[in-house]
Amino acid sequence: MTFALPTDTATRPVAVLGAGTLGRRIALMFATRGGQVRVYDPAVQAGQDARAYVEQKVAEVAAGIEGGTPGTVTATTDLAEALAGAWLVVESVPERLELKKRVFADLDRTADPDAILASNSSSYPTSEFIDHVTRPERVLNMHFYMPPQQPAVDLMSSGHTDRAVLDLLLRELPQYGVLPFEARRESTGFIFNRIWAAIKREALSVVAEGVSTPEDIDAMWASTMGTRGPFRTMDQVGLDVVLDIENHYAAKNPNLPAGPRELLRRYIDAGHLGVKTGRGFYDDYHQAD
Repeated sequence: MTFALPTDTATRPVAVLGAGTLGRRIALMFATRGGQVRVYDPAVQAGQDARAYVEQKVAEVAAGIEGGTPGTVTATTDLAEALAGAWLVVESVPERLELKKRVFADLDRTADPDAILASNSSSYPTSEFIDHVTRPERVLNMHFYMPPQQPAVDLMSSGHTDRAVLDLLLRELPQYGVLPFEARRESTGFIFNRIWAAIKREALSVVAEGVSTPEDIDAMWASTMGTRGPFRTMDQVGLDVVLDIENHYAAKNPNLPAGPRELLRRYIDAGHLGVKTGRGFYDDYHQAD
């Protein structure tokens, strides 16, 4: 089935559902071309924090994008208010399948008929949560990494996505300072995340088995690769998010080792989720990034 593409994208808002670590960064990137971004989150404080984050950083980020100019961001706890007139809706809620099914059913009913519905899910293909979506041709995965520092974006069809939707996003997204790459067939973990998952899991195994420590592994990684190590990266993503993703991979492949998930649970049970709680594998965080 074909889909009537949204028009006037330059003057219509973008809606982001979820004000967490990635949600606020997604909102930041879509606020770099002078338009309006609306962040929806049922928690008032989370929305306010996301708005403050975007307002603090948008001028600097927009200055680094050709044609960029700071836009505006609002936060709301009213889903209909967030969606009204939006040409693009990006879901960035926790990695829980039943939750995503409910969210996309709500989006399908409430968003404008020509709005593109995208999921930032890092492990679930959208084919798994469009059961109650009447227009699946407008639904796809749009998975961000950690913009603006890591600007890559995976695009992947739900299996029903109109080809014109993918082509539109491949053209439009670079204007917001992000780099889209299309997964040519459905893949759990998409492109880079499949590679990252293997690295992350083995790093966790090395610590779980008592072979090394997060600090030493990160130091070795930095000395060899010249970039931040896997444990600092997991702290930034959020250890609860990392565990949700690992649980999903394990459901798909029961042969994966349990040690990495058990290690993550110990930190999570102690309330150490990473940067957002001030402590994860490291305890030197003073405020959420």
